[in-house]
Amino acid sequence: MDGRPWRRTWCGVVAFVVAVLVATSAAPASADPADPSSIDHSGDNLTLKDVLESVSKGYLDAQAALDASRQRQAKLTTELRAAETELPALTREVNDIASAAYRLNRGGTAAALLDSSPDNLLTGAAMIELLTQRQDRRIRELTRLRRRLADAKAAIDAAATTQQQQVTTLAQKKRDAELALAAVGGQATGGFVNVNSPAAKAAPRNANGTWPAESCVVDDPTTSGCVTPRMLNALQQARSAGFNHFTACFRTGDRFEHPKGRACDFAAAPSGFAGVAAGGDRTYGNNLAAYFVRNANALGVLYVIWFRQIWLPATGWRAYTSGGSDPSSSHTNHVHLSVV
Repeated sequence: MDGRPWRRTWCGVVAFVVAVLVATSAAPASADPADPSSIDHSGDNLTLKDVLESVSKGYLDAQAALDASRQRQAKLTTELRAAETELPALTREVNDIASAAYRLNRGGTAAALLDSSPDNLLTGAAMIELLTQRQDRRIRELTRLRRRLADAKAAIDAAATTQQQQVTTLAQKKRDAELALAAVGGQATGGFVNVNSPAAKAAPRNANGTWPAESCVVDDPTTSGCVTPRMLNALQQARSAGFNHFTACFRTGDRFEHPKGRACDFAAAPSGFAGVAAGGDRTYGNNLAAYFVRNANALGVLYVIWFRQIWLPATGWRAYTSGGSDPSSSHTNHVHLSVV
């Protein structure tokens, strides 16, 4: 035993991926290769796609949890500092009240021996009682404040431990994705970046920053099928940003994101899926891919594929092919977007 079972597991995955790619790379498409929906996906490497989807989902969940934990820790730190500021003044006030009550009590006793006036006795007793009540209230406040300080410190320590676990998870997901992509020559690439990409309107999140589970319940405006609300938002945001070429989202035929309403194929050509994009169509695809990456956090992007490259939140842009050489399999005629 080498103490690293994950290495043996991934060696098996890599071997399987390579075997599948060798067996399927020469198989021709059964229909028009220009249309992604016409591609026979039965020979695709399901293991690789399963891994990439799982890795990206796990990475996004861990990243959201880490961000939420950091925000919570920052809030707790602010509360802790405020409580620490209150503590000295409240402690001094409790001590001052105790000293005043002690002095008044001694003075009242001496006065009682020298002056038997009932008014003096009642006034002294009332003041002592008032100070005692005030002291009790402030002591309770001081006790609560100290408890709040202790709880905040404990919560900050717990958040730090949780954050370390999340960082470890993120690192593991990154390694998993790199190992999976290595089987298909997934070297790092320059990818597609456009600093002028507009900002998209963010899709709704849970209160803790994670993505809510969504089903295919919204009418797909590009087909007769359905999409999730998050996928619809991404589509609408892309169109608002000027990316209005032909698009197709829902389709059957595999068990991945399209039948779940969590993916769309955005044609590079204006009117439909064509051959390998060139000229203005190629620029359009480059800019659209860069737009989705620029807004990945807002839109809940799981991955983007364009022109033999794939972008994952865990790895950035990497070389990628699903095994076919036609424009749809190599994603040279359309940008594929999957959302979580």
